[in-house]
Amino acid sequence: MNTRRTVATVAALGIAPLALTALAASPAAAHGSMTDPVSRVSACFAEGPESPQSAACKAAVAASGAQAFYDWNEVNIADAAGKHREIIPDGKLCSAGRDKYKGLDLPRADWPASELGAGKHTFRYKATAPHKGSFELYITKDGYDPSKPLKWSDLESEPFAKVTDPKLENGEYVFDGTVPDRSGRHLIYSIWQRSDSPEAFYTCSDVTFGGGGAAAKAPEAPEAPEAEAPSGEQIDAGAEKSTVDHSGHGGDHADHSEGATETQPSDEGAGTGNAPEANGSAEPAAAGTELAETGGDSTTPYIAIGGAAALTVGAAALFGSVRRRAATSGRHGR
Repeated sequence: MNTRRTVATVAALGIAPLALTALAASPAAAHGSMTDPVSRVSACFAEGPESPQSAACKAAVAASGAQAFYDWNEVNIADAAGKHREIIPDGKLCSAGRDKYKGLDLPRADWPASELGAGKHTFRYKATAPHKGSFELYITKDGYDPSKPLKWSDLESEPFAKVTDPKLENGEYVFDGTVPDRSGRHLIYSIWQRSDSPEAFYTCSDVTFGGGGAAAKAPEAPEAPEAEAPSGEQIDAGAEKSTVDHSGHGGDHADHSEGATETQPSDEGAGTGNAPEANGSAEPAAAGTELAETGGDSTTPYIAIGGAAALTVGAAALFGSVRRRAATSGRHGR
């Protein structure tokens, strides 16, 4: 009887390494979008994917379909690994080159816009699944023409704001930056590159300078409504129609390019409160630092796999010991 119980225990231990290995290899998710200044995709989601109000959002929904805006927090490239300029072609910066979000690339001067002024500004980025990483914000150059497709050359070559692991407040990353002096209509382009994964997220936020509210514009620009960020109630209500799976890359998350692979560590333990601290340096996160909202660090998958291997060896040794005792007992009983 004791032998059978021991064997059963060993069998259970044999399953544990497999479970740990599967856990370590499971993909993680990270999603979000700029809410101050409001990104195009956020503004159109807030208007309602089924019944947008502004002319620009109506055109964007007509081009991409409503689903793209229910999935407003997934304008990403899963395997970007910092190669943003290499893999996103001119004219497709706002969609990150994904056909699903092509409506965001429409060149027009009446996108809903946020009023912005030169000088210090506090930026906010809604993180529906936060992780550690770095944010870079670029602004369009003087002479920017919103009626033409956005090109990399339209942006300043260096970010005017860059931060690593900004603080997380009420589900939003919050960090400061100094906005360059501009006039009329411009665009803020954000890149969120995760440090625990090659995945990156992108946003286009239309802004106006001049102190005249969101309608402030260059003389030739058409009237544009003020951009509004989605409320918590809208986000909760829209989640039912979203194809974004925050627990494991659902929907067409990885369908943006052929051959894309998922290499992220597990999200197990998300929401444990180990969010990044307040505005940090521009240096990338060091290897071994804790991952925001994952409850582990960059070595976690390897520790799990190592622990699984150790359990496997221990289980094998114990099983062999049980077999030897059983054999000895059988010989003595003859």
